[in-house]
Amino acid sequence: MTTTTPRTGRPLPTRSLGTTGPEVSALGLGCMGMSALYGEADRAESIATIHAALDAGVTLLDTGDFYGMGHNELLINEALRTAPAAARDQALTSVKFGALRTVEGGFTGYDGRPAAVKNFAAYSLQRLGTDHIDIYRIARVDPHVPIEETVGAIAELVEAGHVRHIGLSEVGADTLRRAAAVAPIADLQIEYSLISRGIEDRILPTARELGIGVTAYGVLSRGLISGHFTRERTLGAGDFRGMSPRFQGDNLQRNLDLVDRLREVAETKGVTVAQIAIAWALSRGEDIVPLIGARRRDRLAEALGALEVTLDAADLAAIEEAVPAGAAAGARYPEAQMAHLDSEH
Repeated sequence: MTTTTPRTGRPLPTRSLGTTGPEVSALGLGCMGMSALYGEADRAESIATIHAALDAGVTLLDTGDFYGMGHNELLINEALRTAPAAARDQALTSVKFGALRTVEGGFTGYDGRPAAVKNFAAYSLQRLGTDHIDIYRIARVDPHVPIEETVGAIAELVEAGHVRHIGLSEVGADTLRRAAAVAPIADLQIEYSLISRGIEDRILPTARELGIGVTAYGVLSRGLISGHFTRERTLGAGDFRGMSPRFQGDNLQRNLDLVDRLREVAETKGVTVAQIAIAWALSRGEDIVPLIGARRRDRLAEALGALEVTLDAADLAAIEEAVPAGAAAGARYPEAQMAHLDSEH
């Protein structure tokens, strides 16, 4: 059973990305899965999903220049070119850069040197077919380059008119402070969900102190807490979740036990598991904008329905009891990738 999905053309609620960032729809669309890491995607359906999101009032489109080695930016370019002018004009692009890839698709590190920042931006602007990027951020901190230098380079792009706002991704509280001392930071993009709540200790309070918004990705934990992932499901060779600790063996079974408990709460409310998980993320504060990684129109419609779910104190207590903080089995990423997360250090 699902809640009513917002009507086509009806304005969605909006939230501000921090005190210096733009006003965006309360839910953004994460486009990564349309190009990479979740196995094969349907190009036509992906574009139709972006169009449906824009038509519903979603204004924030999140991508990375390394998603499919530029494929995702080109996909967004095509979707925007073929969308109605009014929808296209309202769309805002949030772009991550810096990841270094191999021909085979592997990751070899991150490059945050000022010259590299400007090089990455030049290529993204060309692929997106635009004269500016709305929010620009390095995907992971380059351990060999001070964050001040990386942010300073983006600030120069802002001054030149090529970028509108500066964002960060997966940085810790101390790095957040250092970056904010260089230039205004609109938002921090970081994983935040019912089963990934590590930011609540230091990172989220620091962001709020500095007036920096949070763009929360992984609110459904890559589908794990969507209510659609079954115990019998087999992941394809191109699906990176096959290497994720939370999708492995006993960890998967324990995490799906949590989903079963969350499903009971959702059914009591007359909503889906995905909707209550997204509604929980929305409830954490007006400064948080969850990203939904829908690759299909039906999943998008379900996610947008979360905007009409109201959680009272009793609901939140029931959710907390079903999925307590720290209850997830397994780390967010494989050990090698966790090493790149400044937010975890």
